[in-house]
Amino acid sequence: MPNTVTSTPRPGLRAHEDSIRLPFPELVSELREILGVKLVAYIGGVKSARSVSSWADGTGEPGQNDRERLRHAFHAAALLRERYDPITVQSWFRGINPSLNDEAPAQLLREGDLVAGPRAVIAAAKSFAYIG
Repeated sequence: MPNTVTSTPRPGLRAHEDSIRLPFPELVSELREILGVKLVAYIGGVKSARSVSSWADGTGEPGQNDRERLRHAFHAAALLRERYDPITVQSWFRGINPSLNDEAPAQLLREGDLVAGPRAVIAAAKSFAYIG
C-alpha cells in the first residue's frame, strides 16, 4: 500500500473558495447568520432588513458592486469564523481597526475603493485570525 500524504489547506482557503462558489442567496444567508441582518444590510448598501431577506431567499438581488462587497464581506467573515464566535466577528467588523487606519471594516467595505478596500479588509482579517 503506497504512502499517502495529506495536508491541511492553507488557513482561510475554504473561506475564499466559499466566497466564490456559493450561490448568492446561500452566501447572504450564511453571512446574515455570522454578522446579523443589520450589518449585512449596511455593507450591502440598504437600510431595510427586508432587502437582505429577499437576497437570501433569491427573490431580490443588490446591484453588482454591492454583490461584490457582500462576497468580500463573506470571505472575511468566514475566515474569522474559523477561529471566533459570531459576536467577536461582528465586533471586529464594527470596530475601528488599527490595521485599516482606524476605519471599521464594514465601513471600508461599504464606502471604500472596490479593489483596495476588500483587499485591505481581508488582509486585516487574516492578520487578526492567524497572527493575533
